Amino acid sequence: MIVAATSWPEAVIAVAGILFVTIVLSVTIWQVLATGRAGLSSRRENAYRKVAEEAVEAQRRMSAQLETAVSELAHLRRQTSEVERMLKEVG
Repeated sequence: MIVAATSWPEAVIAVAGILFVTIVLSVTIWQVLATGRAGLSSRRENAYRKVAEEAVEAQRRMSAQLETAVSELAHLRRQTSEVERMLKEVG
């Protein structure tokens, strides 16, 4: 028969100590990974924000260009109407 070199109270304390260290390490690793995920999420949100700002700026530029094109088209229509009127008067 094999006799243990430690008594039951010492073994329980050792197991509790190992369990405590395991739990502390698990929680620490969990928190480190959660912090890393939060950092990645923050970077991703900043990237999305930058893309959204660029899209808004591009939309503003396109809107300004569209307004210019509409204005020029209206001017061309007026000129065409004048030319048609003049041709009707002459012809």
